[in-house]
Amino acid sequence: MTVNLPQLRAFLAVVDAGGFSAAAAELGMSQSAVSHAVASLERELAAPLLVRATPVRTTVLGEQVLPHARIALSAVRSVEQIAADATETMTGTVRLASTPTVCQGLIPGLLRHWCEDQPRITVRVFEGDSSEVSAWLENGTADAAVLIDPPPGPGIQLAMDGYRALLPRDHPLAGEPLVDIRDLEDDQFLISPNGCEARIRTIHHLAGLRFTPTHRVRDLATLISMVQAGIGVTVLSEVSRSLIPPDLILLPLEPRTSRRLVLTGPDARPWHPAIRTLAESAAHYLARTDSGAPFAVEGPAPALP
Repeated sequence: MTVNLPQLRAFLAVVDAGGFSAAAAELGMSQSAVSHAVASLERELAAPLLVRATPVRTTVLGEQVLPHARIALSAVRSVEQIAADATETMTGTVRLASTPTVCQGLIPGLLRHWCEDQPRITVRVFEGDSSEVSAWLENGTADAAVLIDPPPGPGIQLAMDGYRALLPRDHPLAGEPLVDIRDLEDDQFLISPNGCEARIRTIHHLAGLRFTPTHRVRDLATLISMVQAGIGVTVLSEVSRSLIPPDLILLPLEPRTSRRLVLTGPDARPWHPAIRTLAESAAHYLARTDSGAPFAVEGPAPALP
């Protein structure tokens, strides 16, 4: 049995893209070449790996092969990047995952900076909720992630992201320098049930309030639109500031709490070598822009693998 890297690369591309045509575009190959590579892998393994449907999905065997294929290609990328690092020509593609608020509020500026500072490194962004991001990092779908309040370990803290009250500009408290969550008790409270909910519950608990949201909205844009419409108020992290329209205002909130945004790699396999370069570049960028940005970058970066 001879399984080769082009076969595994084609198999993973089809799974991740959801079809042969999209995978071909991603790999810069013809659709027939991708189809041939996957078919040859299936012949080597003497069983089908994919169900040819829309979208394509894995068979039971394909699901078992998938994590091992990801590990194999991750190891190859690491070898290639170690060699590139030795010759000071860091190149490659890093798949970066994070949550919607971080992807929308923090990542665009970093992507623009990385494009200028590290033009040989391509960063592809995957957006998902906290559980999806952690799973992608663990199973190899992503090479790196910006995690929220991860356990102590290797990584670099990009920012301390505080929580703010989001109010219409005609709200009675909109002119105040600071809002106490207790002063919003008579307002209808809106919440997006994602990774922020636990911290917003904590804010209410610290203030001695029951947490009783009136509406639960999954999409951040819908949540903001509802505040615009005067339906209620909410609490968002500071990273959301760039998404806030001019008729709304984000104000400092009491009790104060914040979350750590940490760029890190997987626990169970070697890191893509370019992550170190991206992390150091991001730290320098955020330190330079901190005076005009809503984040606090605190302390030196911990050692990276």
